[in-house]
Amino acid sequence: MFETILKKYDYQIPKDLIAQKPVTPRDAARLLVYEKLTKKIVDSTFKNLADFIPTNAVLVFNETKVIPARVETVKANGVKVIVSYVERKGKLIKVMLNKNVKVGDKLFLTRKTYFTVKKVDDKFFWLSCSFVLSGLNDIFEKYGRAPLPPYIDASPLSVKQARAEYQTVFAKTPGSIAAPTASLHFTKSLLRKLKAKGVTLQYVTLHVGLGTFALLTDENFKRNKLHEEWYSIDHQTANILAKAKAQNRPIIAVGTTVVRTLESAFNQRGKITKPKGSTALFIREGYKFKVVNALITNFHVPKSSLLMLVCAFGKRSEILKLYQHAIKKRYRLFSFGDGMLIK
Repeated sequence: MFETILKKYDYQIPKDLIAQKPVTPRDAARLLVYEKLTKKIVDSTFKNLADFIPTNAVLVFNETKVIPARVETVKANGVKVIVSYVERKGKLIKVMLNKNVKVGDKLFLTRKTYFTVKKVDDKFFWLSCSFVLSGLNDIFEKYGRAPLPPYIDASPLSVKQARAEYQTVFAKTPGSIAAPTASLHFTKSLLRKLKAKGVTLQYVTLHVGLGTFALLTDENFKRNKLHEEWYSIDHQTANILAKAKAQNRPIIAVGTTVVRTLESAFNQRGKITKPKGSTALFIREGYKFKVVNALITNFHVPKSSLLMLVCAFGKRSEILKLYQHAIKKRYRLFSFGDGMLIK
């Protein structure tokens, strides 16, 4: 059943269009602008974004900070194992590994800093740490790499460059293991340009989890829920957004994570009733948007929940046509690629 649905969100990916590094400067990335009402398409760049944003609009960003949550360890026999952090549960951490290990194996960062495999659970592993868990983020900061998605497999970026490029210029609250990629296009000068025009800039937090890369399952469709992600909207931002909604000012979400945050926080009457918590919201065709009037987003992989969200916002047949237009015009795809504005 769900496989039949997923086929509707499939398209052929030209591998040479999968961006392995971002453009420089960030706002030189291309921007496909689509007006839903007129079906008008404009090929532009993010540098010109202000030309397409109304003066009274509220642009909402995700200020989460990506943890460099991927570290290279060594087993006692010298075999290298990449540890990709997923989450912390009690005294253990849940991770993914690129090599098979067994319970009891030690994975060394240094002679005195190591992980011990405690249990194996499906495709995940549970590790204890030789150090105090409260210092885990310090370990990642010292030894970690950017947790780039699997399709960025030939990046010319150094470890240091990747950590810098896979982070927004306004990243603030550590907690994500994937970047809110639509925001990667924004430079400080572009933000200043938008503010100078009179556009209101607001920030929320949603910590992006591994589920953003996860394959959809039958269970997702049966329960009509996705992976859970934690979000937060502070009191001042909540008031500004609620007031903007009451005044019918356009609210523009920068990225699918912001869409999930806002649509989870607001009720049908345009009031914020849940400014903080976990969301498992699955937005797909038929969903009635309560808050978001326009969306800035990257191009997403086929059959993904992210593509389904975009299709729910812009109508599947039209979005897939836009993807074909983008491919024909050789837009760069996915996390380090170009983006689109749907309004």
